[in-house]
Amino acid sequence: MAVAASAVDAASHHHVTPAAGPARDDEPEQIGQTTLENGIRVATERMDHVRSVALGVWVGVGGRDETDELSGASHFLEHLLFKGTADRGARAIALAVDAAGGEMNAFTAREYTAYYLRLPVEQLGFGLDLLADVVSRPAFRPDEVESERQVILEELLMNEDDPDDRVHTGLLEGLFPDHPLGREVLGSRESIAAIGRDDIAAFHGDEYRPANLVVAAAGAVHHDEVVERLAGRIGGLAGGVAPTRQAPTEAPRPLALLHRDTEQAHLALGWRGLHHADDERYALAVANQVLGGGMSSRLFHEIREKRGLVYGVYSSPSSYSDAGALLIGTGTAPSRADEVLRLIAAEVDGMVADGITDEELAVAKGSLTGSLVLGLEDPGSRLGRIASSETVLGEIIPVAEHLRRLDAVALDDVARVVRRVLSGPRTLSAVGPFTEDDLAAHL
Repeated sequence: MAVAASAVDAASHHHVTPAAGPARDDEPEQIGQTTLENGIRVATERMDHVRSVALGVWVGVGGRDETDELSGASHFLEHLLFKGTADRGARAIALAVDAAGGEMNAFTAREYTAYYLRLPVEQLGFGLDLLADVVSRPAFRPDEVESERQVILEELLMNEDDPDDRVHTGLLEGLFPDHPLGREVLGSRESIAAIGRDDIAAFHGDEYRPANLVVAAAGAVHHDEVVERLAGRIGGLAGGVAPTRQAPTEAPRPLALLHRDTEQAHLALGWRGLHHADDERYALAVANQVLGGGMSSRLFHEIREKRGLVYGVYSSPSSYSDAGALLIGTGTAPSRADEVLRLIAAEVDGMVADGITDEELAVAKGSLTGSLVLGLEDPGSRLGRIASSETVLGEIIPVAEHLRRLDAVALDDVARVVRRVLSGPRTLSAVGPFTEDDLAAHL
C-alpha cells in the first residue's frame, strides 16, 4: 500500500522514480504544459508506441512542511486518501482499480507527496476522475482514521526494528539537527498517536490547494484531452499558498549512534550536499558515480571486490529546495567496522586531493546516460520525471538539455564540487554494538 520514501528520499520499491533520458531522433519529446484557471499545473508527455497511461498528482507539501506537533501528517494523510471519499469506500476504490486493470499507489517524501495510477489508455477518464476525487474529497471517516493510525504505528515499529532504516534516520538527524529535514517522514509514535481527525482534515484543507498541486500524465495521452477532463473534475478547488521553508543553519553533529547488539554493524557517513537547482549538481552526479554509484566505483572495488569486507557499499546524493546531502552506506561485521571506515575515509580523502581520472569521467558519464535512457522505457518513469521536475523546479528541463549539461561536465568541475562537498563537516551514523569511544577515531 502507500509507503513513505526512505530516510534519504531514495527510491523505494513503491516509489515512482524520477528519471530522464534521451528521446530518439524519430521520437521527440511531446510535452505539454498548462496552468488551469485556478492555478493547478498540468503536465503531460505523449508516448506514441504504448497502450497505457500513467497518471499522478504531486502535492508540493511533505514531511519538512509540518510543525513538530503534526510530524507525520503528510504520510498519515497519504494513507487516509486511499480510505475513500464521500462516494467511494476503500474497497470500492480497490475493486474499481482492479477491474480497470490498473495499479494505484503513493509515497511521501520530505518536500512533496505523490499519488499515482497506471491504467490501459481506455480507462483515462476513470483514472482522472478517481485521482481527482481521492485527492480533493477525502472522507476522513473517524473509524478509518483510527484504523489507519494503527497501521502507521505498526509501520513505525517495523522501521525501528530495521537497523538499515535506523542508520539512515540517524544520519539525517545528525546532518540536519533540530530541523525538519532531519526528522523522520513517518513521524514518531508520540506524534501519530496525538494527531486527531480534525488535525488531518485541517492540514488537507490548508495544503491540498491549487498552489501546491501538479497533475501529470504520460503515455498514450493527448494534452488537451487531459486538461479538458481535469477542468471539470478538479477545477473547483481554489487558493492556497506554497509552504514557507527555512534552510538549515545549525552545523551537522559528528556522531549519531544507536547501540544495539546486532550481528552486523550498519554504518552511514554523510555530508551536506547541493540543493536541487544548483548548477554543480551534474558534476556531483558524476563524482558520486565514481565514488560509490555502481559496481565499477572506487568504494565497491576497494572494499567489496578487493577485500571482501562488505556485501554492499554505495554512495548516493539527495537534494531539496535549499539543501542537500551526499551519503555513503554499508554494513559489515562489528569487528571490521574500524577497517571499513578507514578505507572509506581514504577513498574520500583521495578524491578530494586528486579528483578523478579521464577514464573514470568517461565511464561515469556513460553509466549515468545509460541509466537515464533505461529509465524512460515506461510511462511510469516518464510520469515521475515530468511531475517531480514541475513540482520541485517549476519547470521541465528537456532531456536533450539534461544530457548536454551532463556531457559538459569536465574534470575541473568534478574536482571543484568534490572539494566543496566532501571537505565540509560530516556525520557518522552507526547502529551496532558500539560505544562512542569505539568510533571516536573516525569523528
